[in-house]
Amino acid sequence: MRIAVPNKGRLHDPSMELLEHAGLHVVDGADRKLYANTVDPDVTLLFARAADIPEYVSDGAADIGITGLDQMREANPGNVSDLLDLGYGQCRLVLAAPEEGDINEVTDLAGKTVATEFPNVAEQYFAETEVSPEIVEVSGATELTPHVDMADAIIDITSTGTTLKVNRLGIIDEVLSSSVRLFAREDVVGDDKVEQVMMALQSVISAEGKRYLMMNAPEDKLDEIRDVIPGLGGPTVMDIAGNGKVAVHTVVDEQDVFETINEVKQLGASGILVTEIERLVD
Repeated sequence: MRIAVPNKGRLHDPSMELLEHAGLHVVDGADRKLYANTVDPDVTLLFARAADIPEYVSDGAADIGITGLDQMREANPGNVSDLLDLGYGQCRLVLAAPEEGDINEVTDLAGKTVATEFPNVAEQYFAETEVSPEIVEVSGATELTPHVDMADAIIDITSTGTTLKVNRLGIIDEVLSSSVRLFAREDVVGDDKVEQVMMALQSVISAEGKRYLMMNAPEDKLDEIRDVIPGLGGPTVMDIAGNGKVAVHTVVDEQDVFETINEVKQLGASGILVTEIERLVD
């Protein structure tokens, strides 16, 4: 099975880190290579441009792919399913126009021109809004087009909005909220290996922001300790022979660790240990 992964840019490193944390370690290096083997002999990585990954998956060059929802919507292959939000690479596609201009809402664009690197997404958006501007495809520097009389407005990616502000562009509407997703060709959805990869990636995502909390607690305070531990489905309790204490293990949100430790300490807990969690399989 082949997994298509962005070969460079802002999506490459976090994608590789996620695969590594999920246990799909690269065994033969990936620099300047099109393919790389992993510790699983049935899984190979294929490195490609993020924008090309939807077509690689759709055409069968890869079985599953990791890329942004914005790229998938632009390519719009009809035989690819969105399996999992991987939780990084968040950005928005927005409709924006010069702050001092006369375009303040979508309907003002009737008969106007909109520049974008995402013409298919733009066409779908305007079809839904029932406004029909001329869409001009550009390959970069989209935010400059209104200032050189190439377009009246743009549809472009933004993460913080800083570039739009620098170029005196105001957001009129959000076209698409995007993040990096795991996609698969429809004919392999449900295959054992696809399910294994999806579970491995989900286990890493589920572990983010979680901590494993262990302690020794007085047995007669166990009910009170259960009440203050915000764990996943309640703690695991194990007897400790001969001293009236039990071992309590649980998973808590990182943000709750400080308060939880203080509360269980007041109830007599001791030997408290907090560790990070690499993977959490439900």
